[in-house]
Amino acid sequence: MKMRAQIITTALALSWGGLVLAEGSEFVSPMLGFFEAGVVCAPEATGQRDAPGTVAGTTHVVDQAPPFVSDRRIVPAVLGVGFGVRAGLGFAAQDAVVMTVTHPPFQGTGATTQSFVTSIGSTDAPGITFYQFDETYELALGDWTMTATTGVATLYEVTFTVVDPALVPDLANACDYQDLLS
Repeated sequence: MKMRAQIITTALALSWGGLVLAEGSEFVSPMLGFFEAGVVCAPEATGQRDAPGTVAGTTHVVDQAPPFVSDRRIVPAVLGVGFGVRAGLGFAAQDAVVMTVTHPPFQGTGATTQSFVTSIGSTDAPGITFYQFDETYELALGDWTMTATTGVATLYEVTFTVVDPALVPDLANACDYQDLLS
């Protein structure tokens, strides 16, 4: 019976998909019972997970989700700063969610798309997926889009704009990385 309810929920979400839009060009599926996005200060990683679809080849694992220092979609291009989504499904947590990140070309590699597998928590225990700037080649200015999918369903799609930190000095300083500003 639980599987049947999940199939019905997925079918309804696919048919209603175009009706639930968040700010700007964001899409948030009705399957999500919790959604927030913004800018984070990179927390200390407690491990790594293989991510062959990324330039680095791994993603960070953290024990606790960092708080958002801003709910805006403007991100300063500063090492140690990150951006992402905290989300929870209305019915249960979901593993094997594919996160695709599209972005301006990276200097040196020309990479414009990366993907990795993540999970999304439940409404009562939402999970976070974020991208953080660890290397200078990642500081590509322009639009970055994070799209979370499971099977044929898109759970969310959100676009962040990465800008020169001088354009948002207060946000660039929110993580105490002001010494990295020129």
